[in-house]
Amino acid sequence: MIRIVEPVFSEEEKKAVLEIIESHRITRGEWTKRFQEEFAGFIGVNHCFTVCSGTVALFIALKALGVDKGDKVVVPAMSFMATIDAVYLACGEPVVVDVDEFYTMDLNQLEDAVKRYNPKAVVPVHLYGGMADMEGIMELSERYGFYVVEDAAQAHGAELKGKKAGAWGHIGAFSFYASKNVPMGEGGALTTNDPEMAERIKKWIDFGDHPAFNVRITEFQAAIGTLQLRRLSQRNERRRQIAKNYSKRLEGRFEIPKERPGSYHVYHLYTLRHPDRDEILKKLKEGGVDARVYYDYLLHELRNSEHLPTPNAERFRKEVFSIPVHPYLSDEEVDLICDLLLVR
Repeated sequence: MIRIVEPVFSEEEKKAVLEIIESHRITRGEWTKRFQEEFAGFIGVNHCFTVCSGTVALFIALKALGVDKGDKVVVPAMSFMATIDAVYLACGEPVVVDVDEFYTMDLNQLEDAVKRYNPKAVVPVHLYGGMADMEGIMELSERYGFYVVEDAAQAHGAELKGKKAGAWGHIGAFSFYASKNVPMGEGGALTTNDPEMAERIKKWIDFGDHPAFNVRITEFQAAIGTLQLRRLSQRNERRRQIAKNYSKRLEGRFEIPKERPGSYHVYHLYTLRHPDRDEILKKLKEGGVDARVYYDYLLHELRNSEHLPTPNAERFRKEVFSIPVHPYLSDEEVDLICDLLLVR
């Protein structure tokens, strides 16, 4: 089976884990500090705080911005369920808007939602590794006065106009789950350039002025994440090369991914669209290819939330499917997947 996700660890990670065991310092040590510093430097921000998951990162980001009971928070229709769950956990009220041709928050509909609901925050999602229109979203933020939390769980290293995901909004939220471009197994992080936001975030991670959570990562996760981060740029380039090869062969037969002008897509997932998706998935699996649907639900249907019309998302969710694009695929495996898709 050609797996859709293939996290690979080297002797370097094994050595680091053994050294941590022998040191007896398995939490809140040098590896955690090192990862936070290196990830902040990679993203291009002043502050990075590690937490136990991307969901927790989103929740803390919203609480740090003051989201509470009755506050509206706008999210896109297509995303993993954690995006909307974090809003509910923070006691906010989600409002769902449609997505554009890049599977990210539709800017025009966002403005309509802002005028109608006056949200406290907006959570654009950089879905599949492609950037949302952060330039336009931040312009609306300046005009209407809402906060922006970037859900960058699938976008480690993605860029728009030379600025990385997680550096555009007031706060960025990342996941380091096993399937992500930087895998720790479990884990998350918050990024910000705002010193006031940094202080608010810290109060939700460390026990202090108000009830907080123990949501730290271990030294084991931090060490693995640090070493994986150092290989990220090279691995993202391999993902992009695989995606280029797919698109060259599949264009015209499938709706291939689009890259927003001025962006750098990191292909956490390579997502195609076709009306005969279910039949195609069956054929791929019979041929030994692990292909999956991300996602067959819309967030407002999942949680019965307020929403604007979502015709794009409703059509896309019936047609989208993702094929392996992890950086350890061989060229022969890429060709085999294309052959299976093209023989119909």
